[in-house]
Amino acid sequence: MSAQPAPDREVPRARFRPPSVPQVDVHGFWGSRVDAVADKTADILYERCVEAGMLDQIDPDRPVPELRIPFMSMSPAAAADGKPLFTSGTVTTQMFWDSDLGKTIETAAYSLYRKPNPALEAKIDAVIDMYEKLQQPDGYLSSWYQRMQPGLRWTNLRDCHELYCAGHLIEGAVAYYQATGKRKLLDVMSRYADHIDSMFGPEPEKKKGYCGHEEIELALVKLARVTGNDRYMKLAKYFIDQRGQQPHYFDEEARARGSDPKNFHFKTYDYNQSHKPVREQDKVVGHAVRAMYLYSGMADIATEFGDDTLRVALDRLWDDLNSKSLYVTGGLGPSDKNEGFTSDYDLPNETAYAETCAAVALAFWANRMLGMGPNTRYADVMELALYNGSISGLSLDGSLFFYENPLESRGGHNRWKWHRCPCCPPNVGRMVASIGSYMYGVADGEIAVHLYGDADARLDIGGTEVRLKQQSRYPWDGAVGITVDLDKPTRFVLSLRIPGWCRKASLSVNGEAIDLAAVTADGYARIDREWKAGDTVSLDLELAVERLYAHPEVRPDAGRITLKRGPLVYCLEGIDNTVALNRIKVPGDTPFEARFEPDLLGGVVTLTAEAKDDSVAGWSGTLYRTEPPKSEPVPIKAVPYYAWDNREPGEMLVWLRGG
Repeated sequence: MSAQPAPDREVPRARFRPPSVPQVDVHGFWGSRVDAVADKTADILYERCVEAGMLDQIDPDRPVPELRIPFMSMSPAAAADGKPLFTSGTVTTQMFWDSDLGKTIETAAYSLYRKPNPALEAKIDAVIDMYEKLQQPDGYLSSWYQRMQPGLRWTNLRDCHELYCAGHLIEGAVAYYQATGKRKLLDVMSRYADHIDSMFGPEPEKKKGYCGHEEIELALVKLARVTGNDRYMKLAKYFIDQRGQQPHYFDEEARARGSDPKNFHFKTYDYNQSHKPVREQDKVVGHAVRAMYLYSGMADIATEFGDDTLRVALDRLWDDLNSKSLYVTGGLGPSDKNEGFTSDYDLPNETAYAETCAAVALAFWANRMLGMGPNTRYADVMELALYNGSISGLSLDGSLFFYENPLESRGGHNRWKWHRCPCCPPNVGRMVASIGSYMYGVADGEIAVHLYGDADARLDIGGTEVRLKQQSRYPWDGAVGITVDLDKPTRFVLSLRIPGWCRKASLSVNGEAIDLAAVTADGYARIDREWKAGDTVSLDLELAVERLYAHPEVRPDAGRITLKRGPLVYCLEGIDNTVALNRIKVPGDTPFEARFEPDLLGGVVTLTAEAKDDSVAGWSGTLYRTEPPKSEPVPIKAVPYYAWDNREPGEMLVWLRGG
């Protein structure tokens, strides 16, 4: 018998919620990245949406445009270069344009909070005006189904991203309201959410559907939290509970529109994680971004409703991902065929898909797992995805992007300005610009510090504003200082994460040492005391260079190592090294020197050592011989993976040959 959904009631227990972006000002490492988004990325996203023709589609005062991106469905056949062929079908990325604009609005919102930009704000306000004019009297809002394919709304949730687009517009609306105080789009999207609530639910007269691409669930939770309207929270819970139930909604929907339910490209509901009810799922399958969004929504609902049946399923899925299918960089989804998962331990390096959106979405999931309480097993993975697999998708100056994030390149994989399916640029943009909200979690009488770095936070504990000032050069240095400021003494628990990668740590409050072993639970040091203005916390985390080895079943990494220091995974780039990277061997006793180079890649700690080179001397005109190559010493330099391909194109390698 399958686990049943929890009742529509909240179970009393600590619920940790993230602060809003305006509650945390970041500086240092993340501050420079937020500035890059505010200075460049936000404007670039808007301008490239305009160039693509998105405003022609959403503006009801303009003539209905012609189709700019053809309908397509991925064919099982492949071209000679191994890329999928496309044939006529029912899907076009133009259907998703509302989602791209939603994420662009969200990125702009956080950027406007960071730095005033009147010109950009006026442009976003004009886009919001277009959506307000476009909205139908019953609240429905979709530029595709109102302008391009009128009369077909709510007929193909499996393929056409209708609710997905609504979700991203809702998230954009919440962000714009929180960052600017303007609520026009929030009101528009609340009306749309009311319409969706009138269409979907357990009541006999309502549709029993849910989206083929999960996202609406996360958005409704955010909308419920900012508006206080619990109907939105219950609707999010309904979409979670209904997914995968029988009779299968996508089958019934296909029959209703006169289609064979089996006639779709991926042939299996594993692809969109609707193959089983969510509480019965135990394996991470299908499209990676969809999976991460689903699990994020499940975690939100588990937190809000105290639903342990969801948490049990989430922990099964978490263990499956982290033990069998996660790249060392926090990337995920090895295949371009389904933009997702294949089989256990299938983690190729040079052909890794590892979509930027997937790593961003993993950070979303991990962050939401922390809603059920501080636990370093989730926070460590959130940090891994944030510092490596996600921000690798954005150039240091904020102007160029990666869609795929391989762990090896011969020099031909380089950043691009835009993409036919431009989901990743605004996704990584909004994540970076909102990084402050990932740093903390707040519950009744508790503050958890998940991430470290220079930041000023203003958090609410029982009506008292608690101001926390973090000072740190993290991730380059493990010393963290926190100063507490508040208007009156207040008792609360301050929980500080002790990362799983840290082998030695020390903690003190006002100069008095704290016994970490005595106060640490689930990887967090819990300090329960009455805090006063001027109290100081000092945390020192050892940042040692570590060699990581892959599970023996990960065949591409057999006999290889990768380098990690603190939260950062390292790689070699051809520009820093004098020989072909796959000729390099790193003996097991090789010492590495960590050195901060302020003028390199915006300022990074590099790792240098003397390794071995399989010399090509004497091999001229010879492909095979009975003698092994001679080994010669060679200096090597490694840089953080997130920063690769920010100089001239060249080789890159994460997994190095062991000696």
